[in-house]
Amino acid sequence: MRARTPHRSRFPSRPTDGPWSSEASEPPASRESIPWRTIRRRSPCRESPLASGSGRSDRGGRPAMKIHPLLSERTAGVLLHPTSLPSVHGAFGIGDLGPTARSFIEWMREAGLTRWQMLPVGPVGAGDSPYSALSSFAIEPMLASVADLVEDGLLPRSAMRMPADARTTDDRGRASWRNVRAWKIPLLERAFETFSRTRGAGGPNGGRHTGFRERSAPWLDHWCDFAVARARRRRGANAIQLAPGYHAFLQFILDRQWSALRRHALANGVRLIGDLPIFCGADSADVTGRPDLFRLDRDGRPTVLTGCPPDAFTRDGQLWGHPHYRWSAHRRERFAWWRSRVATTLDRFDLVRIDHFIGFARAYEIPGDARNARKGRWGRTPGRELLSHLQEDLGTPPFIAEDLGDVTSAVHRLRDDFALPGMRILQWAFFDPKGRSNDLPHNHPRHSVVYPGTHDNDTVAGWFRSLPGDVRRRFRAYSGAESAANPSDAMVRLAFTSPANTAVVQMQDILGLGRSSRMNVPGKPRGNWTWRLRRSELPAGTAGRMSDLVLASGRSSG
Repeated sequence: MRARTPHRSRFPSRPTDGPWSSEASEPPASRESIPWRTIRRRSPCRESPLASGSGRSDRGGRPAMKIHPLLSERTAGVLLHPTSLPSVHGAFGIGDLGPTARSFIEWMREAGLTRWQMLPVGPVGAGDSPYSALSSFAIEPMLASVADLVEDGLLPRSAMRMPADARTTDDRGRASWRNVRAWKIPLLERAFETFSRTRGAGGPNGGRHTGFRERSAPWLDHWCDFAVARARRRRGANAIQLAPGYHAFLQFILDRQWSALRRHALANGVRLIGDLPIFCGADSADVTGRPDLFRLDRDGRPTVLTGCPPDAFTRDGQLWGHPHYRWSAHRRERFAWWRSRVATTLDRFDLVRIDHFIGFARAYEIPGDARNARKGRWGRTPGRELLSHLQEDLGTPPFIAEDLGDVTSAVHRLRDDFALPGMRILQWAFFDPKGRSNDLPHNHPRHSVVYPGTHDNDTVAGWFRSLPGDVRRRFRAYSGAESAANPSDAMVRLAFTSPANTAVVQMQDILGLGRSSRMNVPGKPRGNWTWRLRRSELPAGTAGRMSDLVLASGRSSG
């Protein structure tokens, strides 16, 4: 490997250096129908024609669907939720869509990374989890950039100075969502008041705001009604928080900031990967706005809940608690709600990971009054019909199938028939003593996405420390004896040299961070989703090191 001049980090350590420093009973009828917008894991060493990208016909003799171009070349990316970015001046608690995100994209360009994968960006619900979103369409308000609102003239420059006693992170540097909201919401309310005055005086944003509201009306009206009703239930809600126009304004500025971020990403050769949970929360604008699309009783309570059955690890199974879809209602409107949901997501992202893709083939149905998942049953779902409608809108759907867990041959056929790549997780690869795991790199099909681990896994450093001795020996035998000294680097190297077209690595693993930097521990009720990247954790030269590895592994395609 050729010598490289050391890179200067784009994550300065001083505040003056830039933004990186300081089917039961019928439900109630809906108000309106949302118009849609036009818009089995195989045995090792045996790829299907689709997996190898040959374009030959599938098992049924039909021509194989063409692989989406953004998934057909060797590329490398990073998994990092925007809230985990350092905030401007290091004081605002969580990252946002402003200068810090744009600087991170520039760092990615230097590192040769062309895919930025995020977690769901909807308004967070229970436990501040992005997977418990209050809307499938709206964006989390705390992602709004105060710095950009200042530049737009909606806030004074003094808004960038936090009170001396403000505390939006704990001693470990993890975010306190409660404190972030306490500080940021008053600023967003001030911005709304300024906007309301200037728009009334013919300000420049008035036309854009009107256009956004008209374009987004089907879901935006539901979200504003839901947000106002939610504010009413809280003590201390003020008049602004009870105004639908305030919540519409927040989504307007978030839409503008997101569009600017995506333009910046494209200008730097970076594509954004989103995450689309298949189910919606019972307490969400989706369910309250379109109750006819969900299996609810006449009082609006779910008659059937989501989850998964008991297994060797969970005696009672898992009761997730989402309402199931009333698929007959979706069929009647030709899946208009789903098509609108996907179209809105693709306004923000270039590619989308479908969380719990198995739910497009079958879903576990638990009685609505159950306390655990023991008495559920599997029900079929019309994923093939839905994907066919999306294919009409999009051509080859730009989706990544999260095909992990108890996956059947029907799920594999559905994935392959629509030319969707599945996922391989390296942390799962070394537990088979005979080395037959499909997660081992030499068994990865080209048309797949490889991860050392996801947000639900420990960091590689934490994972390695917890491994039993025999698994650790197999990992060292596969990745090299020196891998024990730096397992994170070894895993990143295995991911990048995998045959899989797309390799995505958590930022924590690029930096070799330990268990304390883990994003989520499934089943843990508190303390998740709060990890933040600190400037001190990104040493100079990291971009250069990653760029060398990208080039050496042939992943410099965009």
